[in-house]
Amino acid sequence: MTHATTVAAATNENLAHVSNVLIYSAMAVYLLAFFALMAEWLFGSRSKVARTAAALTTAGEAGAGAEGGAKAAAPAVTVRSQGGTATLERPKAAPAVVTRAAAGSRDVPDGPGAAAGDEQGDLYGRIAVSLIGLGFLVEAAGVVTRALSVERAPWGNMYEFNITFSTVAVGVFLALLALKKNVRWIGLPLITTILLDLGLAVTVLYTDSDQLVPALHSYWLWIHVSTAIFCGAAFYVGAVSTAAYLFKDSYEAKLQRGGTPGRFATSVMERLPASASLDKFTYRMNAAIFPLWTFTIIAGAIWAGDAWGRYWGWDPKEVWSFITWVAYACYLHARATAGWKGRKAAYLALIAFGCWLFNYYGVNIFVSGKHSYAGV
Repeated sequence: MTHATTVAAATNENLAHVSNVLIYSAMAVYLLAFFALMAEWLFGSRSKVARTAAALTTAGEAGAGAEGGAKAAAPAVTVRSQGGTATLERPKAAPAVVTRAAAGSRDVPDGPGAAAGDEQGDLYGRIAVSLIGLGFLVEAAGVVTRALSVERAPWGNMYEFNITFSTVAVGVFLALLALKKNVRWIGLPLITTILLDLGLAVTVLYTDSDQLVPALHSYWLWIHVSTAIFCGAAFYVGAVSTAAYLFKDSYEAKLQRGGTPGRFATSVMERLPASASLDKFTYRMNAAIFPLWTFTIIAGAIWAGDAWGRYWGWDPKEVWSFITWVAYACYLHARATAGWKGRKAAYLALIAFGCWLFNYYGVNIFVSGKHSYAGV
């Protein structure tokens, strides 16, 4: 009996070691993908830069022409007489005036970097996506072997939550690409933050593979925490899009004012989708995931009733989950009823994701409560 137990324990330790090796291997593959993405952004799509400026100028000229109406079709004619000779003189056309459209409503094409562009950029981008796919498979294998090492769900502590969260975030990105969504531009900020997340996981947050406390031995662990991880990954993608929107909106506004952004800003901003596209993408991501986040809170309350005898006890994790729900509800309500689009809505979306991020890291690390059973 003792011998069998020792063998089982050794096997678990071996699987835990394999999991660690796979996680480090995934980080190495993601690092290669990072370099490929940098190459795409630095060397690809050079010939198509400044499409936003051209589009805004064209739109401004068209708007000025439409505003002129019949006057533009039949301009005033001035008759001058000089030396007995009459001449017809048409007035010089007034310069086109480009006015700033309502936030999120500009008719601007997406930048070429949103889905590669020229042949060279497309090559680097395809290599990067292939490496990201490989890294996803390796990291997913690391998560699975971690689960097998203790025969439970692989999210019993912050280390396991981190590696699972980063895996799902990459999976969401790849799923959007598979659905033919114009999101390749997300690859660079995604992989950058994934590397930081995994670096934090394997250093500061690392926890040895171990069993859970009795309160966590429930099928609700699979349901509640898995949906929370998926919601967080989707909210993260929406937050990246929100941040990109704010930069792109400022860039387009500067062009409309007649300003000249620097070469680096132009090179980066022209590879992003138009601000209107980013604003719409952010809203759709947050709106689609919000009902699932609502279910996450309800599932957690049901689990709390089974484990602790009460559905709600104002535990810090419960409170911040609800605060996050309220923040995203305010964002969606403002978009639907108050007509908030553009920068106001973007700020609300970032505040909401900040609440989720604090619930993810801050509550577990800095606040004590019933959800502190697993340490970090």
